[in-house]
Amino acid sequence: MLQQQFEQLSTVLQHYRQYWQLLPFSCASLPWPNEALQQCLLALDEQQIKQLELSSTLQQQYFSAFFPELFTLPDVATLPDSKAVAALPFWLENGIGGRKLQQIDALCRQWPGSGLPVLEWCAGKGHLGRILAHRFAVPVTSVEWQQKLCDDGAELAKKYNVAQQFVCADVLAAPLSAILQAEQHIVALHACGQLHITMLQQAVQAGCRQLQLVPCCYHLIPQSRYQPLSAPGAAHDLLLTKDDLKLVVQGQVTAGERIEKLRNTEVLWRLAYDELRAELSAQRHYRPLASVAKHWFSGDFADFAHWAAAQHELTLPVQPDFAHYLQLAEQRALLVQRIELVRHLFRRPLELWLALDKALYLQQHGYQVGIHTLCDYKITPRNLLLRALKPL
Repeated sequence: MLQQQFEQLSTVLQHYRQYWQLLPFSCASLPWPNEALQQCLLALDEQQIKQLELSSTLQQQYFSAFFPELFTLPDVATLPDSKAVAALPFWLENGIGGRKLQQIDALCRQWPGSGLPVLEWCAGKGHLGRILAHRFAVPVTSVEWQQKLCDDGAELAKKYNVAQQFVCADVLAAPLSAILQAEQHIVALHACGQLHITMLQQAVQAGCRQLQLVPCCYHLIPQSRYQPLSAPGAAHDLLLTKDDLKLVVQGQVTAGERIEKLRNTEVLWRLAYDELRAELSAQRHYRPLASVAKHWFSGDFADFAHWAAAQHELTLPVQPDFAHYLQLAEQRALLVQRIELVRHLFRRPLELWLALDKALYLQQHGYQVGIHTLCDYKITPRNLLLRALKPL
């Protein structure tokens, strides 16, 4: 079943790849020759685009005629039976954000209850591990690479008298062969990119009995392209770049109004600088910039433009007409929104493709695997849960 679903997704993503495997910032116009689609997109104003972004029902109504195979894909992530869990004492919830606590609760409701000792991967302060130890009376080993977080977590475990120990280790630097065991339940909630890939590889190597993983930030890998883990993944390789993988994590529901405003400013300023750069260098081809802290976008565009120019070893005029370039950027920003609206239709299918590649990898190594929905999208957009069991 998993392989059949994977092959269906591969076929659809390959067929429509021109619509999602591109960089919107590099486009001077709508990049697709489909005239009917262009007319539909150009008819949308900014408010309508936002409404479509937030509604899968509206998306299907508006785009199903253009991408019929996309909207008939089978459901991959199932909704398993959710178990009731006891309410936590208030003191155990201290210091855990509301949505994080909801995510942990959702994971607990899908906990298999095997009684195996638990290894918490990329633990931070070990909030998840501490609650698992309390709720299910299992010993937990929490692995984290930052010593300060380990110390803080160990102090909390001691304060609340839970069976949780911390191991400070860089899981990417060396295998945890002395810690991982066959009779163990390994778990990670929102482990990023190479961290969750390494978790799967080391769990398979150790033969860990049970596994639960909620992946995140698929683009945080050392290679320039994603390297499929499974044999079917290699056979249907989509040749995903880091930019393609970033598409998966563009869905945001947890940002406040201030963060949303900063994001919009960032898009506008990057486009405005690109207009300035293109005019000065006579090179229209888009040149990306590195990521930069969000505080840059609560300051002045002139400062950002000078920083960006330095990255490209470009000297700016003494008094550029910054307002002119910001005005040009506003026109391009609406174009980017229209292109992104189409790309985002493929965001979830691509995430499911990545999850299935990992599930098939586990299946190849003797695991029984399921892909489930951890919680509602509004609690976290990264809500895919891989559950795996290696039978005796």
